[in-house]
Amino acid sequence: MTSAKPLALQLCPYAPAMEAALAERVDLVRWFELDAGGQAALLAARGGEVRIACTGGHLGIADALLEALPGLALVAINGVGFDKVNLPLAAARGVGVSNTPDVLTDDVADLAVGLVIALKRQLPQGDAHVRAGRWPQGEMPLARRVSGCRFGVLGLGRIGSAIARRLEPFGAVGHASRTAKKGPRQAFAGPVELAEWADVLVVACAANAETAGLVDARVLAALGRDGCLVNVSRGAVVDEAALIAALEAGTIAGAALDVYADEPQVPEALRQADNTVLTPHVASATVECRAAMADLVLANVDAQLAGLPLVTPVL
Repeated sequence: MTSAKPLALQLCPYAPAMEAALAERVDLVRWFELDAGGQAALLAARGGEVRIACTGGHLGIADALLEALPGLALVAINGVGFDKVNLPLAAARGVGVSNTPDVLTDDVADLAVGLVIALKRQLPQGDAHVRAGRWPQGEMPLARRVSGCRFGVLGLGRIGSAIARRLEPFGAVGHASRTAKKGPRQAFAGPVELAEWADVLVVACAANAETAGLVDARVLAALGRDGCLVNVSRGAVVDEAALIAALEAGTIAGAALDVYADEPQVPEALRQADNTVLTPHVASATVECRAAMADLVLANVDAQLAGLPLVTPVL
């Protein structure tokens, strides 16, 4: 029997409270739990009924699935990034796309600063040194100072600007951005020029066709053997193979990463390197942030169901 509620596909796991709230509004199918046969059967039986696809910024929606849902009206992203959604295709099919901007900004910026400090001051190594009982046998090697560094922020949008504000008490902040930005911070023509100037390069730009592999071997060489890379943007913005080569060769001093090219798979070379700090894409993973993100997803779903303009439209 067909439900009276509109049919929606949930493409990735959500917090139980968010999922329960969605289920009050729509007939929610946990698409990510179905095997290939189950997905094919659902599309054959009810594909034309699907009105909403709820997803995450890290996942988006595959072109093939978008095209297989003729009644789809909304792709609701639980996240700020929309690089995993084919916007021209969605527009051509009359599908709205929403995300959850602003509510992630503070938490992502906080983590970026935390990663800078963790990398420069070797906090993970210090924790491991104490836990392994090695302190009585000797001190750790000296770390490097954070205060007085020059910080280059690549991408000065909402998140990049918030990172820059947090880093300014530590030292000089410069930036390179796709669009001109007013303000006292030194602006550089591009990532190579910014990396040549900076001691720490923080990647905060959006992921798209223009920024894919933007931080490449040239940028890393410009950053130099004492330089550090921090990425809280998307893994695709950094040429991961070039980064691994730079870390192994000592081209740069180290890297702190929250995002990777093929999540959740992280290359062994990064996991085993002693000059990396790695977190599992948790920049927005606070109770407060995830609650605010859920509220925005629900608000956009409610708007679509009511025939109203989306609250935070991407498209």
